Amino acid sequence: MKAVSVIILSLVLAAAGSAARAEVGILPDRVVVGQVAAQSGPAAALGSGMRTGLLAAFAEVNAKGGVHGRKLTLVSKDDTYEPNDSEALTRRIIQEDNVFALLGPVGTPTSKAAQPIAETAGVPFIGPFTGAGFLRDAKLTNVVNLRASYDQETEAWISYLVDTRRVEKIAILFQDDSFGQAGLAGVNKAMEKRGKTLAVAASFPRNTTDIAAALAKIQSATPAAVVMVGPYAPCAAFIKAAQTAKLNAIFMNISFVGSEALVDELQGKTENVIISQVVPLPWDDSLPVVRDYQSALGGKSKPGFISLEGYLVGRLFIEALQKAGPEPTRAKLMEAIMGTRDHDIGGFRLNFGPGDNQGSDKVYLTQITDDSRFVILKSGE
Repeated sequence: MKAVSVIILSLVLAAAGSAARAEVGILPDRVVVGQVAAQSGPAAALGSGMRTGLLAAFAEVNAKGGVHGRKLTLVSKDDTYEPNDSEALTRRIIQEDNVFALLGPVGTPTSKAAQPIAETAGVPFIGPFTGAGFLRDAKLTNVVNLRASYDQETEAWISYLVDTRRVEKIAILFQDDSFGQAGLAGVNKAMEKRGKTLAVAASFPRNTTDIAAALAKIQSATPAAVVMVGPYAPCAAFIKAAQTAKLNAIFMNISFVGSEALVDELQGKTENVIISQVVPLPWDDSLPVVRDYQSALGGKSKPGFISLEGYLVGRLFIEALQKAGPEPTRAKLMEAIMGTRDHDIGGFRLNFGPGDNQGSDKVYLTQITDDSRFVILKSGE
């Protein structure tokens, strides 16, 4: 009897020791991950869109039993697209909610506040919805970028406007923060490459639609194109006001704008509006991953660029978690992503390597049609 008791005690202690050694956020029946992103305010559609995509990917794998028998759980916090809130909530979600990884954060200034906190805690920071250059620093060991950079998007803009359309006068409207400055730097770099300069640059305050002064400044330069670095609410306000003021220009928007939300805000005033994208058309079911994404949405949400990006981030995380094995750690997760050069997610390919934490370089230029659809502009159009 005493021998049996010793054996039972040993098993209990072994189980307790195993539990003590388990990685934070890895529980016997589930994996807890977090997202800190805007769910309210002028950028709400961006955070909620990423959340929708992540949840669709998680629901899809959970319906099949999860990953190594564990279901995926997402804890979301609303930072309202404010860096101070993002910093505080990132600390809280790591320290109190004990998340294994952070997925789908939204924004450049918010990521700039949150990423160092995640890095200090050793928490993976995966799939931020921003093309900011600082997140592509080879020295960062906890960051995984899915999307192309803002430099790549702005190069595609200027290539189209200058090389294809032969536009001479280009203005920029940008948000007055690190996001806007990143876009401005990318545009200037692309212009300088061609021996050209911007006609005028004008900014607006973050989390506002206060674009009147910027419009007056840009209108005075009579540009043939305005490139725009901001979320949907202020960009839509600018486009509508510019159209009312009879500014006859091409309006080129960055992927962060939130394409579907921009269309909704424009209320049919979509003439000459172009948006760069970093994921395929969410309606292009010739790609297996888009078919999977549409099925995963289950008719609960309309397909869109932002939720597709969230879904792709979720799929990358799931694939890496599977490769990390039945006893995953954060280190094993990062190795599964960065140590696998080629990830083929249903026809959307991601390539990582030494010093390269960005998976995709793809940029697509899309134009809004009269019936509010999106078509990809082909080379030479």
